[in-house]
Amino acid sequence: MTSKREWLEHTYRGAAERPARFTTLSDLELEPLYGPEDRAGDYDEKIGYPGQYPYTRGVYGSMYRGKLWTMRQFAGFGLAADTNARFHFLLSQGQTGLSTAFDMPALMGYDADHERAQGEVGREGVSVSSIHDMLALFDRIPLAEVTTSMTINCTASIVLAMYLVVAEHQGVPWERLSGTIQNDMLKEFIAQREWISPPAPSLRIVIDMIEFCAKRVPRWHPVSISGYHIREAGSTAVQELAFTLADGICYVEEAIRRGLAVDDFAPRLSFFWDLHNDFLEEIAKLRAARRMWAHLMKERFGAKDPRSLMLRTHAQTAGVSLTAQQPMNNIVRVAIQALAGVLGGTQSLHTNSMDETYALPTEEAVMVALRTQQIIADETGVANTIDPLGGSYAIEALTDRMEREAQHYIDRIDEAGGMLKAIERGYPQREIAEAAFNYQRQLEQGVKIVVGVNKYHNEGDAPVETLRIDPAMEKHQVARVREMKRSRNAGAVGDALRRVAEACRSGENLMEPICAAVRGEATIGEISDVFRSEFGVYTDPGWL
Repeated sequence: MTSKREWLEHTYRGAAERPARFTTLSDLELEPLYGPEDRAGDYDEKIGYPGQYPYTRGVYGSMYRGKLWTMRQFAGFGLAADTNARFHFLLSQGQTGLSTAFDMPALMGYDADHERAQGEVGREGVSVSSIHDMLALFDRIPLAEVTTSMTINCTASIVLAMYLVVAEHQGVPWERLSGTIQNDMLKEFIAQREWISPPAPSLRIVIDMIEFCAKRVPRWHPVSISGYHIREAGSTAVQELAFTLADGICYVEEAIRRGLAVDDFAPRLSFFWDLHNDFLEEIAKLRAARRMWAHLMKERFGAKDPRSLMLRTHAQTAGVSLTAQQPMNNIVRVAIQALAGVLGGTQSLHTNSMDETYALPTEEAVMVALRTQQIIADETGVANTIDPLGGSYAIEALTDRMEREAQHYIDRIDEAGGMLKAIERGYPQREIAEAAFNYQRQLEQGVKIVVGVNKYHNEGDAPVETLRIDPAMEKHQVARVREMKRSRNAGAVGDALRRVAEACRSGENLMEPICAAVRGEATIGEISDVFRSEFGVYTDPGWL
């Protein structure tokens, strides 16, 4: 019987080969062929069955035969009423969960009437300053029936409090709420760079939310540990995998240090991954992530509850891969990336729209993106067989390779004293910057190809229709916020904000005081100003 080595020497090397380096998008060298000798370890130990440790093949026993992934489309623009209308449209088109984008002022902790908000109100997400905006945002949305994802970080505690107060207005007990708030401050310091206060107090607020939700909102995911923005900043797939899991380790360690038992909070931790263009690499990344997290939770933290070992995840197609040139090509990219997410076993999926390099998506573009998921679910047949690529020599070898490479990074972070110290020293930031530089150089040299950008050009690409935000919208929102501030009980608001400040100083869990402040009409900007005053304002140390 011919061995792989003999085949390489006598058959493969005698055939023609294109003059290229064969690597993944992340620059991992690829073998021309994978076989039984490339798969390491016992089947039960390394691969196993879906719904069983180490969950390489999926976290649930029946996977999509039992329930399809949650289909979400990121939505948020203009006034709360505008986004509410988009929510209802998407739900009417078959979307099964909501995903909320907030504008830059809300993300950074400023009200619409703040001077720093000028020109940004409602531009890249929905404008939310007070509980009144949040009530309008979820008007006629049954919170007990729909799961909601909210992409917001340094002001996540305030927005979650607003969501809880909306539930009170609807008469929905907090125990019935289900969804996710991103709230991953560690990746903000690594990659996305939207913060208020320094890393240590920011981490404290995240742990407050984990503790609070474990006790009061048990079906809620209080943090979505996010590799997405790490990848969008230019990391490799291995770095995304490693740094995201290292962030997760840090949150678990801090929660245990707070006095929480690991099985009391770990089942509600969730993850969020980028789905880039390299099809096999992305599938392998998701499979490696599940296996690594299961080992970490069982062996490092002693988790006993099987739910604590399960890495449940949302995934989104890669925004950074979309091109302004030949934007129709983005539909193809998104379809391939989404298929990788499904074959990789995601629990929730967002597909980007073809026009997002120009503006927020139009209704037509977002419908095409949603239909992409529905075609994968209902027409391709890939959801009928669990982990259909499991056992593929190439997939299993690449899964093992990504696990090994990511573990090297985690070991280095552990040696540095953990992720918080590594961030403070700029280690992951520098690694990502170097990876981004290397990839850009490969594009400029033509080593890596982006169709329509550095190969296969068209002269004069046809323009696409884009969503336009009426400039009058900002004036209207500013006027609403100012009127609300004039008409509310200023003394009660001041008392509520002083109560939040006292909790900041005492170490008390911040969520109850923030909820009380929100009920009393305190705004995102005002509560954020308390954080600025009590915890300080973080300045980028300029590692890069």
